[in-house]
Amino acid sequence: MEDHLHLHLHLSWPFGTLQSLDPDDIRMTAYEIFFTSCRSSPGFGGRNAIQFYSSETTAEAAQGSPSKAGHGVGMAVTSKIKRALGLKMLRRSPSSRRSNSCGSNPLSPGNSTSGIGFSTVPGSRSRRPFTSAEIMRQQMKVSEASDNRLRKTLMRTLVGQMGRRAETIILPLELIRHLKPSEFNDAHEYHVWQKRQLHILEAGLLLHPSIPLDKSNTFAMHLRDIIRTSDLKPIDIGKNSETMRTLCNCVVSLAWRSADGSPADTCHWADGFPFNVNLYVALLHSIFDLKDEPCILDEVDELLELMKKTWTTFGINKPIHDLCFTWILFQQYVMTGHSENDLLSASLTMLTEVANDAKKVDREPVYVQILSSVLTSITTWCDKQLMDYHQTFSTDNIGVMEHILPLLFTATRILEDVTAVTSDSAGNKVDQYTRSSLKNAFSKMVGNRNVISRSTPSHQVRETLVGLADETEELAFKEKKSFSVVLKKWHPISAGVAAVTLHSCYGVLLKQYLACNSDITHDMLTVLQRADKLEKALVNLVVEDSVECEDGGKTVVREMHPYEVDSIVLKFLRQSINGRLKKVKDVLQRAKETETWNPKSKTEPYAQSAVELMKQSRDVLVSFFEIPIAISQDLVQEFADGIEKILRHYTTFVASCGSKQNYIPTLPPLTRCSRGSKFMKLWKKATPCAVAAGMSPYHLGLEEEGNHPRPSTSRGTQRLYIRLNTLHYLISQLNTLDKCFSISSNKIVPASHQHQQQQQQNHRHRHPHFEQTRSAIMAATQHVAEVAAYRLIFLDSNSVLYGSLYVGHVVNARISPALRVLKQNLTLLSAIVTERAQPLAIKEVMKASFEAYLMVLIAGGSTRCFTRADHEMIEDDLKHLKRVFANYGEGLILEDVVDKEAETVEGVVDLMGRSSEQLVEDFTVVACEASGIGVGSGQTLPMPPTTGRWSSSDPNTMLRVLCHRKDRVANLFLKRTFHLAKRA
Repeated sequence: MEDHLHLHLHLSWPFGTLQSLDPDDIRMTAYEIFFTSCRSSPGFGGRNAIQFYSSETTAEAAQGSPSKAGHGVGMAVTSKIKRALGLKMLRRSPSSRRSNSCGSNPLSPGNSTSGIGFSTVPGSRSRRPFTSAEIMRQQMKVSEASDNRLRKTLMRTLVGQMGRRAETIILPLELIRHLKPSEFNDAHEYHVWQKRQLHILEAGLLLHPSIPLDKSNTFAMHLRDIIRTSDLKPIDIGKNSETMRTLCNCVVSLAWRSADGSPADTCHWADGFPFNVNLYVALLHSIFDLKDEPCILDEVDELLELMKKTWTTFGINKPIHDLCFTWILFQQYVMTGHSENDLLSASLTMLTEVANDAKKVDREPVYVQILSSVLTSITTWCDKQLMDYHQTFSTDNIGVMEHILPLLFTATRILEDVTAVTSDSAGNKVDQYTRSSLKNAFSKMVGNRNVISRSTPSHQVRETLVGLADETEELAFKEKKSFSVVLKKWHPISAGVAAVTLHSCYGVLLKQYLACNSDITHDMLTVLQRADKLEKALVNLVVEDSVECEDGGKTVVREMHPYEVDSIVLKFLRQSINGRLKKVKDVLQRAKETETWNPKSKTEPYAQSAVELMKQSRDVLVSFFEIPIAISQDLVQEFADGIEKILRHYTTFVASCGSKQNYIPTLPPLTRCSRGSKFMKLWKKATPCAVAAGMSPYHLGLEEEGNHPRPSTSRGTQRLYIRLNTLHYLISQLNTLDKCFSISSNKIVPASHQHQQQQQQNHRHRHPHFEQTRSAIMAATQHVAEVAAYRLIFLDSNSVLYGSLYVGHVVNARISPALRVLKQNLTLLSAIVTERAQPLAIKEVMKASFEAYLMVLIAGGSTRCFTRADHEMIEDDLKHLKRVFANYGEGLILEDVVDKEAETVEGVVDLMGRSSEQLVEDFTVVACEASGIGVGSGQTLPMPPTTGRWSSSDPNTMLRVLCHRKDRVANLFLKRTFHLAKRA
């Protein structure tokens, strides 16, 4: 019942409201007017009921039919109206339609009103049919007392005026005039009754007059005063009552007005809209059986024929009657909760009559107003039901839609004709209903399910979305088999529209779900796979439904924005790659900001940032291949390239330690060697003993403990060793990363045959990935080892090598102290640098040592000078220096490698063993050849450029050997050829 009430509330009342009058007041007044209008008809004229038969019954009785003879006992009433409207006859048996008690008046309070149609004949046990008057009194729930009072009033009113027309009788006024308080049970009942009559007059004459009323009308003002006064106490109706005289005068004057002020021949007291229509609709409602509300009485023909007699009083014509009758049929259908489809069908039949009425050119404004209001109410209600037809109708009563839709579209067409306002086509309306109802149905399926909450466990969300996909697919096929069969008459691809709508609804949920996730999981893949299956089913449904469509359903299909599951997976894989790469990048950034190149322990002599970087790289690779889906070779390579790029950046960061050029001392200017250095002369005077003992001032900076000097490796150099270890650690960990790819190769799907061949080719190599990283690390390792070596030799060991070796006299500044420090530094290097990095590190120290030794010989500055006699000692020192590296470790550096790196130094030492004359001659030949000047041409030799590529055949190298030669021949040649001054 609550559902029925809810449905009814959607149906708006189209006839306006009547102030101060409730439904009972309207119903009682409608009956009074009806009875007055029918007073001359059988059964209405006196207290004794006169039985009334339909014309069909009378004809049959006249023909002598045994079953229809006598007083109508057992007669079956037939109805042309019900047949025309497609309504079934009630055909109750006589026993079910009899009164259950005896009495002179069949409708006395003691009699039952449970049945309609038969009454007890006074003084007899036989039954007779009810008269129309008796049926109407029972249908309109009028008590015997009220009916008797009405009859008395009419008798008193019509004394001597039996021919008086009913519409000239102002019934409420006559009732007030002729009924005394003594005819009621008590004063209160009379007061209530009188107020009703006065409010009826107010509604008909003041509030809703058929002829517009001037606000300054004196009669209207007096009538309002009387009505307001009556609300407090009854007005005096005595013969000498001034109030009564005023009331009569005002009411008659107002009722008999004309629009132009001329004498009126029509009484207007109940024909103003909406007062008249409210009363008439209340009268029409009496045709519905009180015991079975959806059913119309079989006596409807007679009743409606009698109701026509009220038209002149109400100012109603056939078009308005048809409209009101259509309305009560439809309203009764709604009020009874869609239980009687015959009423809906009857409403549609009557609406056809209304359409014919509406086409007439002489439509009155009031009729158009009522028509528009009624049809708007009907269409609005139908719209609301159809906008959610899944909730309104079930598959069992889907046939109701077959009546509602044509009813709606017929009403809409009539409205368009009357208002000249074009509405959407039937197809467009059905399209709207389909979309709206499917959206509502989908929302109800979702209900309170927590679909997109981040706090809901992933498996619950998966189960919900998969379940919704199942229900959505089921709903789509249910729609096609049931509702679309009806809707297809107005919209050929309604099932396709439904599928598109459901596709969109589920797509919104899917999009929200994906927005709450950043990585692909097994649950997500399950949801996506089910969504893909749903999409295919819905697309097929659209295609099947659009076969007969002109464009093959292309317009509808274009509305379906594909889920693009493959693209979504690819997108999430890329997001997954980017997210994982970001984690590795964060480690790189922290390393750049915080790394100090201090090892964690002796067992881990490398930077901890490298450990964290490689661990993070390994973890993201493993987790990436744990994604439960085959991954294309392109994405795998993209991921590998991303990691490789980060590793190369880290490698660059590790190798950002300067250049060896930062530690190589600046070459001193070329000058001639002098026999005696002022610096050495001063030093001899200050420390004669020390000098005599062969000690140079540079030896004072050497830190020794007995005969065991401590290594001079600085903290900066040691940090370079850690960088070197870090690079080798990276190389060792690259193999682990490669294993991640080889182990997960079964999850890698080549994007093309070409990629498959490439993949097979990569498997034949040891390292299918990170080749560029390996090359970058190797180059960085070479660079760091070189920088570390030059820093060790030219900075840390400067005091014992480049800074003091051969300073003063060769004999007093031999290489032995420097070799002791060098060996200690190499020992410390071996203790810090990892075993795999030691060969390269020591080799770079050897190269730096040879270069430092070479620079002592050819660019040692003003503190060094050499004679040919020093050659043997220098050659011997070089052999000891080579032996340090050749004999260090267990074959870390092969002897031929040492010899090869020492070739340049040995070539310069060989130059130092030549005589000055030979040196001058050799230099002249080489310099002339280099400058393109012929030997003996007499041209001045140009100064050979300093290239830094030292060798025994380089003119600049030979010139520097001459500059350091301490003898007269060299001095003379340099002064004469290049005008070089002696050293200061």
